[in-house]
Amino acid sequence: MSRARILYVEDDEGLGFVTRDNLEINGFEVVHLDSGRVALQAIEAGELHYDLCLLDVMLPGVDGFTLARKIRERDQDIPILFLTAKSLEEDRLQGLRLGADDYITKPFSIEELLLRVEVFLRRNRVRPAALAFDPRHIGHYVFDAEQLQLTNRQANTARRLTRREAELLQLLSGRRETVLERAEILERIWGENDYFLGRSLDVFVSRLRKYLRADPRIKIENIHGVGFTLTVAE
Repeated sequence: MSRARILYVEDDEGLGFVTRDNLEINGFEVVHLDSGRVALQAIEAGELHYDLCLLDVMLPGVDGFTLARKIRERDQDIPILFLTAKSLEEDRLQGLRLGADDYITKPFSIEELLLRVEVFLRRNRVRPAALAFDPRHIGHYVFDAEQLQLTNRQANTARRLTRREAELLQLLSGRRETVLERAEILERIWGENDYFLGRSLDVFVSRLRKYLRADPRIKIENIHGVGFTLTVAE
């Protein structure tokens, strides 16, 4: 199997060297760019052949948010992780709205970085089956996965979802009428099939049932010992 290829954009020379070195020691191929402008030129030239992107937020000239936006215009699936000294909620939300998958706050340990990278690479390699339904329309609801928003058209109300809630709803809605195995859901959303994560999955399913309960035609059924299926009665 070929090595995973990582785009790493970081202008701090010392941190960039140490991080790249450790990633390469652990078997990754790393393309390290120290300028947001250079990275933007590469992205706009179509040189986006990577398995994961690590982007510093506070880059001079062209920041990480701008890079993430440009990357998402070209690739909706590649994992994007922000490396940032910022911990304000508004900055995290801005990044998530742009399509980032996660944040790692500086200073970070190499062990934490490696774990996050491996989780997202593993999750992204589990390709979903083709969607049989449009996940944006669920009974009375309109679901905007990118904006993390679920709107009840009849009541004219909207709810903001968490990233994980949105990922789970998108998966269930796009493959409604199909039983999704617990193992597949856990691999897709959490990156691994683990007992304790399975308990988290149950909690997230309960939340989605609550959010969708205004339309009695919608059901998320637990198929005991197998998984879940979302159905919308005619």
